[in-house]
Amino acid sequence: MRMTRQTAQEIDREAADWAARVDRGLSPAEQLDLDGWLAGDIRRTGAFAIMRATALQTERAVALGPSFTPQDFAETSDREPSRRRLLLAGGGLVAACAAATVAGLPLWRGDRYRTRKGEVRQLALRDGSAVTLNTDSVLHVRFSDQRRELRLLQGEALFDVAHDKSRPFVVRAGETEAVAVGTSFTVRRLPGEAVQVLVREGVVEVRREDVASKPVQRLAVNMRAVSTAGAVTAATRNPVSVTQISEPELQRALAWRGGQLAFEGETLAVAAGAFSRYSDTRIIVDDPQLAREEIAGLYQATDPIGFAQSIALSLGAHAQVSEGEVRVYR
Repeated sequence: MRMTRQTAQEIDREAADWAARVDRGLSPAEQLDLDGWLAGDIRRTGAFAIMRATALQTERAVALGPSFTPQDFAETSDREPSRRRLLLAGGGLVAACAAATVAGLPLWRGDRYRTRKGEVRQLALRDGSAVTLNTDSVLHVRFSDQRRELRLLQGEALFDVAHDKSRPFVVRAGETEAVAVGTSFTVRRLPGEAVQVLVREGVVEVRREDVASKPVQRLAVNMRAVSTAGAVTAATRNPVSVTQISEPELQRALAWRGGQLAFEGETLAVAAGAFSRYSDTRIIVDDPQLAREEIAGLYQATDPIGFAQSIALSLGAHAQVSEGEVRVYR
């Protein structure tokens, strides 16, 4: 008996249901069911990614102003159905915005997408994949019948890839290439830094195009690849190094999806540099000893002044705010 192909609306409803269930936490058996559901249709990965992105935003619904009332979506049963209905409403809005306003152009009239400084944006791709583009990033997308190719010219992006064995999903950042079939991973390309690939789900193959033998490094869940900055020479033995990271470290690395920056043992100087990616307001730390102080916490990425004031208080220092900068000193 031939199965009827699901409509997009049916997939959206199921994706909203799964997103609501993920919010409350999945059992191992439910996680297997979710994996099977995602693998059943290439359109489901993108729909689910949009609903999860919507979930991050609805947790901060107060930012939408007093006219936004989640209770209007509530049903008479438990929290999960009301949460699902809210995600469906929000998910439709996110998908519509992604289709109409990416870089000021309709989604399929071009293949170049950009975010401004401080902006995080979700893109729904036509194969069912989804991309979350971090601050000050530029991405080119080009699909063919044989290959899904994306080029990250600058910045950082999370790719939730729809499963399609016949068309590999390839992300290039400079000379570094990451290849996936159906998985979730980030690629980061910042000026003066090595390219980084971080795997959240599935398996990703990473290689350097400027190495004659093109050795491949296979990354699984919670693994990070760091690609050598600059040109590879004969003396470069390992152009791509791979390390295992902890789940908390993974979550800190992905905090930007919700507009936040997470630190755990980084120096104040490193944190100040991270904030410069999201805001034109500079954090100035002239004291070398103070700059080496280690910090921890979760902060709003576009609020360098609030961060500097909070850190100054915790370190027994002062924060002086002036036009375009905030100076931390003792």
